[in-house]
Amino acid sequence: MRWIGALLGLGMLAGCIVPVEMAPPSGTQPGQTQPSAAAQTMASTQAARNFVAAVEAVEPVAEAFCRARTRGQNCDFRIVVDDRPGQAPNAFQTLDSFNRPILAFNLALISNAQNIDELAFVIGHEAAHHIMGHIPQQQQSATEGALLAGILVAVGGGGEAEIQRAQQIGASVGGRRFSKGFELEADALGAEITERAGFDALRGADFFDRLPDPGNQFLGSHPPNADRRATVQRVVSGLR
Repeated sequence: MRWIGALLGLGMLAGCIVPVEMAPPSGTQPGQTQPSAAAQTMASTQAARNFVAAVEAVEPVAEAFCRARTRGQNCDFRIVVDDRPGQAPNAFQTLDSFNRPILAFNLALISNAQNIDELAFVIGHEAAHHIMGHIPQQQQSATEGALLAGILVAVGGGGEAEIQRAQQIGASVGGRRFSKGFELEADALGAEITERAGFDALRGADFFDRLPDPGNQFLGSHPPNADRRATVQRVVSGLR
């Protein structure tokens, strides 16, 4: 079942955020005039149509992958759109209170996508996070990090406030421990879902070219853009 509407008050752990700080699809050069209101409306209408078409094609494929690769996991994706203004382009996967998978996208991401393949790839990527169970793995890693950090400070004679602070830091570090690997795994499975749904995953992954490259930062949340590109290329080459 599919539902598209405003994303309000989910308050659950997000699987990832991708992309962020995306450049507009067609920037205005110095000396150029801004697009007319009519042109902007037409572009927004086309973006909305592309998103709906991508959802209709990708969602059943993602659900089929989910049922085939998991056991006892809820594979009924719920698609939501955050229509709050003034946000950076954003998409993430989370779970509601009934453990139903939520794939969330905001209007800025939808309007910034340059083609339907990019939208299809992002949908496939977020669905892949759920299929591969990244949220519970992330929660487990965060719990282990908090526990270990708290024990170390307690053994060293730290007080309650110091232990709580150490647990917070440990949870943050633990939660990021496998983040880059999770992103590459979601890129790989997301590329396969995108291709199986009839879209071009290589073209869809073009949005990497418009993302600030995070580089290979220690405990960074996302891997280098080149690694993500290479992952998609490898999967697509194997499928074709």
